[in-house]
Amino acid sequence: MSEQSDQERWNGRFAGDDYLFGTAPNAFLSSQQDLLLPGQRALALADGEGRNGVWLAEQGLRVTATDFSPVALDKARRLAADRKVEVSFVQADLATWEWTEGSFDVVAAIFIQFADPTLREAIFQGIRRTLAPGGLLLLQGYRPEQIRYGTGGPPHAENMYTATMLREAFHDFEIVSLAEHDSVI
Repeated sequence: MSEQSDQERWNGRFAGDDYLFGTAPNAFLSSQQDLLLPGQRALALADGEGRNGVWLAEQGLRVTATDFSPVALDKARRLAADRKVEVSFVQADLATWEWTEGSFDVVAAIFIQFADPTLREAIFQGIRRTLAPGGLLLLQGYRPEQIRYGTGGPPHAENMYTATMLREAFHDFEIVSLAEHDSVI
């Protein structure tokens, strides 16, 4: 699939006045509030319409939020303006994103499972590079079991996470919490 058709697909997904996933932050992300400190530099990856990046800014963090879709970013900018917070929004393809070393204290990667295993490895390496020493990765994603539930997420099991895969990918990180669960939605 070409970059343009990918962008058209994402733009179409975020078209319209409503926010696809609402404007409240992801529940997992907001449950981690006690780990966040005002002034920290945060990166919200593939943040779509901005609900997570804006929430991080509301917590006093200095936020850069990326997304591939300019349509999503326009809505994210409106959300930030409505909430009266500053967020640096950057249109970015994570396949070519420049992961500057030690630039962020917090990386939020919430359901970024559009990434196939090759891209996922590049993103995980980028996260490892861009997190400052002692930084915090807040990562949430679907397990392969999600496919049989049919309630959302990517249709490709290989894009999903297992606890073993995450432990291997971040083997030298201190893992504060790694949990698998099923939620009824």
